[in-house]
Amino acid sequence: MNKQAYKIGVFDSGIGGLTVAKALKSEFPTIPIVYFGDTAHLPYGDKSKEAVISYCIKIGDFLVEKKCSHIVIACNTASAYGFKKLQSHLKGKAKVFNVIDPVVKYIASNYSKNKIGIIATKGTTKSRVYPRKIVAIDKSIKVFSSATPLLAPMIEEGFFNNNISRTIINNYLSKKELLQIDVLILACTHYPLIEKIIKAFYNNEVHVINSAKVLVLSLKSIFPKVSALKNKSDQFFVSDFTTSFQQSAKIFFGKSIKLTKKNIWK
Repeated sequence: MNKQAYKIGVFDSGIGGLTVAKALKSEFPTIPIVYFGDTAHLPYGDKSKEAVISYCIKIGDFLVEKKCSHIVIACNTASAYGFKKLQSHLKGKAKVFNVIDPVVKYIASNYSKNKIGIIATKGTTKSRVYPRKIVAIDKSIKVFSSATPLLAPMIEEGFFNNNISRTIINNYLSKKELLQIDVLILACTHYPLIEKIIKAFYNNEVHVINSAKVLVLSLKSIFPKVSALKNKSDQFFVSDFTTSFQQSAKIFFGKSIKLTKKNIWK
């Protein structure tokens, strides 16, 4: 493959990773994207580590079949459980990136001696990957994690800008460990869609970290201004199709996209 011709594979358990795909497309408009939303198994946050790893391997193989030169795991739980396994599995076939490490490095570089809050799925929280990696770099940083399991399914179904969603969000953020923080990491790629509500809860006095944006910044040195693969456009696949996904995808990605159902589990 010509070193100037890239194709980026992006996957998540649902539509959350579209926030990453959108950020990648904004920064690297000429590079084709192949997106896979594993809607048949969402959410990953309540699945076992072994199950999530198996999903990552299967999806990674599918994206390599689609000629992806680079693959972004646009899911925090999959990044926590499956990154190293997928990286080893696809060695020599595609370069693999996750959404966690760029955020960890960003926090360590910019927020020494601060109190960091993290909201995430049960799986990401249980892995303790963020506290472990952040403190390993800078022990002066205090990290407080809180599982917010209702948020991803709520957003997946399109409930993220009404009184019900605000009540759920405010209830989660009112936990004692999240009231005295300086920075909040949105450790789920679904959460950028409720970023404004979260900032409003904190009266814009807490720095809110959007992992999709931080990830894209970290890839600038890897993807310079390059030519796109000829005659190739973006592709969007889901393992199961629902009307709500189609409607929410437009909100996530900012425009209507054509979704193709692809059952890779057969």
